[in-house]
Amino acid sequence: MIRILALVIMVIPGILAALGIKLMRDMTFGILQPPIPYLWLQFLLGLFLFLGGLSFVAGFIFYRDRKRNKVQKRFAKR
Repeated sequence: MIRILALVIMVIPGILAALGIKLMRDMTFGILQPPIPYLWLQFLLGLFLFLGGLSFVAGFIFYRDRKRNKVQKRFAKR
């Protein structure tokens, strides 16, 4: 049950990052999504979602590897 919960915790930021990529791509092609009034705002929202999702997943992987001593010495706990 704990592994399923961990998988769900990892999938939600991944979906948000994918949504961010989609919003940025739509802005590039000039497609405005309905709840967002401006293209530049759509791009910033997409960038925020992408960077937030990516940083969450990267931090989770880094924390797990650090706990198992699979990182370089400069990142290991002291």
